[in-house]
Amino acid sequence: MSAGPVYVLERRQRLELPLQRAFEFYAEARNLAVITPPWMGFEVITPGPIEMRPGALIDYRMKLHGVPLRWRTRIDVWEPPVRFIDVQVRGPYALWEHTHTFEPDGEHAVLIGDRVRYVMPLGPLGQIAHAAFVKRDLKRVFDYRERAVAERLQPEPAGT
Repeated sequence: MSAGPVYVLERRQRLELPLQRAFEFYAEARNLAVITPPWMGFEVITPGPIEMRPGALIDYRMKLHGVPLRWRTRIDVWEPPVRFIDVQVRGPYALWEHTHTFEPDGEHAVLIGDRVRYVMPLGPLGQIAHAAFVKRDLKRVFDYRERAVAERLQPEPAGT
């Protein structure tokens, strides 16, 4: 199976909270299920507590367009509280490399960054799938994720 071009998805989100709090939220692997759209039926299936460190393997179950799928990622880089990188070991992509970054923005805010490098499998067929729905689907997933992270991490307004 030949692979196609490398696509890149980048997002940045500013939240009014300490960098450490944002990193700790992302460092809990099971929180990924909380910030993934419900239509994906996403579930972390790795048993027990997951120790985040280089080499840690995390298994997931989900559905893409109704098709059940298993996905395994490995933490390749773990640099608390600045960044971590997870890569697909098994799953739907020929390459999936997701870099998460956390930068202070002033005294009371954090910039959360996502940079995903991915390659579709199946050469020209993968490129057609990317144009037809994968690019749009990833945008929807990360739009949802941005809202879900903000809802869970933003402090309550004063007086509520």
